[in-house]
Amino acid sequence: MFYDHKQIEQKWQKFWEENQTYKTENNSTKPKFYVLDMFPYPSGAGLHVGHPLGYIASDIYARFKRHQGFNVLHPIGYDSFGLPAEQYAIQTGQHPAITTEQNITRYEEQLRKIGFSFDWSREVRTSDASYYKWTQWIFIELFHSWYNKTSDKAESIETLVEHFSKFGTENLNAVQNDELNFTAEEWNAADENKKQDILLNYRLAYRAETTVNWCPALGTVLANDEVKDGKSERGGYPVFQKKMMQWSMRITAYSERLLQGLQKLDWPQPLKDSQEYWIGKSQGAAVKFRVPSSEFRVDEEEIEVFTTRPDTIFGATFMVLAPENPLVSTLTTAEQKSEVENYIEETSKKTERDRMADVKNVSGAFTGSYAINPFTGKNIPIYISDYVLMGYGTGAVMAVPAHDERDHRFAKKFGLEIINVIENDKDIQEESYDSKDSVCVNSEFLNGLNYNDAKAKIISEIEKMGIGHGTTNYRQRDAIFSRQRYWGEPVPVYYKEGMPYTLPVSALPLELPEVEKYLPTEDGDPPLGNAKNFAWDEANQKVVSIDLIDEKTVFPIELSTMPGWAGSSWYFLRYMDPKNDGEFCAKDLSDYWGGVDLYIGGSEHATGHLLYSRFWNMFLKDRGYINQDEPFQKLINQGMILGMSAFVYRLNWSVKSSEDFDHKKLPFVFVSKNIRNDESIKNELNQILEKVYPNRDDLNVWELTYSKIHCDLQVINDLTNELDIDKFKNHSLYKDYDDAIFILEKDKYIVEREVEKMSKSKYNVVNPDDIAEEYGADCLRLYEMFLGPLEQSKPWNTQGLSGVYGFLKKFYNLYFDGDNFSVSDEEPTKAELKVLHTLIKKFTFDIQNFSFNTSVSQFMIAVNELQKMKCNKRAILEPLAVIISPYAPHICEELWEKLGKNTSIEFEKLPELNEAYLVEDEINYPVSFNGKMKFTLALAADLDAKQIEEIAMSNEKVQEILAGATPKKIIIVPKKIINIVF
Repeated sequence: MFYDHKQIEQKWQKFWEENQTYKTENNSTKPKFYVLDMFPYPSGAGLHVGHPLGYIASDIYARFKRHQGFNVLHPIGYDSFGLPAEQYAIQTGQHPAITTEQNITRYEEQLRKIGFSFDWSREVRTSDASYYKWTQWIFIELFHSWYNKTSDKAESIETLVEHFSKFGTENLNAVQNDELNFTAEEWNAADENKKQDILLNYRLAYRAETTVNWCPALGTVLANDEVKDGKSERGGYPVFQKKMMQWSMRITAYSERLLQGLQKLDWPQPLKDSQEYWIGKSQGAAVKFRVPSSEFRVDEEEIEVFTTRPDTIFGATFMVLAPENPLVSTLTTAEQKSEVENYIEETSKKTERDRMADVKNVSGAFTGSYAINPFTGKNIPIYISDYVLMGYGTGAVMAVPAHDERDHRFAKKFGLEIINVIENDKDIQEESYDSKDSVCVNSEFLNGLNYNDAKAKIISEIEKMGIGHGTTNYRQRDAIFSRQRYWGEPVPVYYKEGMPYTLPVSALPLELPEVEKYLPTEDGDPPLGNAKNFAWDEANQKVVSIDLIDEKTVFPIELSTMPGWAGSSWYFLRYMDPKNDGEFCAKDLSDYWGGVDLYIGGSEHATGHLLYSRFWNMFLKDRGYINQDEPFQKLINQGMILGMSAFVYRLNWSVKSSEDFDHKKLPFVFVSKNIRNDESIKNELNQILEKVYPNRDDLNVWELTYSKIHCDLQVINDLTNELDIDKFKNHSLYKDYDDAIFILEKDKYIVEREVEKMSKSKYNVVNPDDIAEEYGADCLRLYEMFLGPLEQSKPWNTQGLSGVYGFLKKFYNLYFDGDNFSVSDEEPTKAELKVLHTLIKKFTFDIQNFSFNTSVSQFMIAVNELQKMKCNKRAILEPLAVIISPYAPHICEELWEKLGKNTSIEFEKLPELNEAYLVEDEINYPVSFNGKMKFTLALAADLDAKQIEEIAMSNEKVQEILAGATPKKIIIVPKKIINIVF
């Protein structure tokens, strides 16, 4: 029977859509299971075959859980705000909403073609006002909350106001920016503006001056993961460190809970390690170093440092401040001002991530000031350096070069003193020594103490002296929450007398206003500054024209928008209740669905999306809106499907000449892969030189070097790796090469092939639409799983699809006799039942362990065996279709219908394993003589060694081979071998 995948897949995709087969009910007596894919961003390029890998795995598991009798929530939506759409709008003038809608339409079309069992009725888009209304609501809730360290959770800001009105800051245990001290009387006497200013010090969403990644060309702040090597990932524009007033989220209040919560999660260990490192918990001491007044500075200053090794304080010989530290301007002397300012300018071109990664290079500048080591009494110089970060600790370190590698390199570079304070045999003038296993030396009252005792002793002394205290520190810093962009959620805040106030919930959503252009204003304001109607009329509770701002009750609205991670930090909750206009998610539904049971996505989100989602989830639980502690219980990072790129080698002309000549007249030359380094090539190149410069005998090629240029796969033969030169020259990408010369090998140009990340920019993407058209979605699904373990990266090879397609045809034809559907009601044989139940056992184990590739292998084995047996038994073929359906749903739905079923196969119960069918009745024993196998002997499986020996020795073939000889030894291993030694 001809397997018409196109007709079958179109038929069942239409059926699923019309019948809403995968629509999930919120109320069910079935147990629930929530399967989720990481939020896709709908780019204009559409999907390539690497994108669906995780979706296929999650879809298989969702279908499996439905077969097990679960009420499965498996939704889809789009993270549709973002910089790419905005940049396209700037270039074309087209509204980002239009291109975003086009991209989503394309994505949905592609996803539907692959046959995913998404509940499309729950689709959400972060750029829809009905969705971001609730993102704005969460922001407002965060603004009106503070973190009570005593109760260890977020509380309403009203409870803080009540505390202030009764006690001031007495006995207050709060997470805050600066430590404030005032009485209840002072609070109650303060005016409204002063109170709001104080509350900003405690709010979980707050404004403060922050160092950001500023990209002037894009006119916006960028997240760390949007910056590569000091340039914007989008466009490659320079990025600088800049201090700006920004909205921030106080994620640091949750650092310990985020750290402890990892222990309860079933996540890959490398991902947990990434979060643990990012949060960066360390215990030590806060210590203040005095900076005495001097001839250029009247007042004394203090530099507070956090150190994990206070036991080494006697070895602190200099101090280093982050270039952004506010104390730098105060401590820099007139003589050092120019050097310090130049250094700060250079450092501003590096992101914090770049500075953290560059551990080898040491640089810095001397401020001209000195601090006093509180234990040695020595003056120690104060430097600035980019290896100290403002976001970690206090933005200042006491440098102990003898026992810290980076401090040591810095001391060597600037000729600073190195004092050993830990017992060791190294020459600490040449290399540092860091250990917690040794004892203190050259440290007065710490001498002879081990690390733990010395640390406790020095912290006690620091506290007695009133210069510091023992403390716990976290590397994690608060998350910057504003972006100077257009295409993002407006921040629901207006400003009255310079203080931020949130819009009332009744005014939400605060919709994105129309603007004439998407660039910053001439005054440098964000793009929303171009909006004509974007002011808040407090009296009438509505958005009005900015021309009315001079009116008494009309105030400016915040012009920054939210970052991309805002909408993606809670989308998993909205899927539970996507149409609710009265709340972000009804409590009974969040209670029912709870956390996500299985989350599949990329590991690149470890310290971004996954941390922010956990933070928002914990906050919403604190405020009583949900009950689950964590958003994602089990998480799997899928690997990448890699593309097989193609490259051509373009010659870089390297010509010796006695006089100058015009290189621009030389043609582009491409040399075939395997001959590019042959010295004989120079002869051909010199001939080209002679044709271009016929009267120049002094020109000759002296070195063969090349540029590797990505080549579109459409212009090569995928089997032979031969370049189609005419197609190459006619391709729109390679117009500059119309007159190029190609040096061939055996009359062919052979390209280089290399496996690398599949990407549009590398011209190595494979469109899943093309695969679905030629081989079918079921084949694509099976093949992507068959490529290898889900968590590993693996190269794509289109040629491998034919084998999987052949399997599908074999599987389909099991149900046919020629062109006629033919399934028998006869009882299956033991052999057939054994094949089926072997498959059931393997399938169940593999899918529960996410070993999808080995399941596909077992499908192939089972179908081959059943084909050999010419099995057409209903009792075998019905459960076979159910088992394979999570992987290949279209073909299985078709066969299920032909089997006479009038309901979808999707909810059919999985066949139960019967181990009895796997028990062998008979064993084929290999019979060996002196270790060489001569024949096999079929014996009952339940015989013991003695019985096996008796039967074997009476066998005619055995007697014939022995020819009257007496065996020296008879080795019997029941159910395995018979070996006769003679």
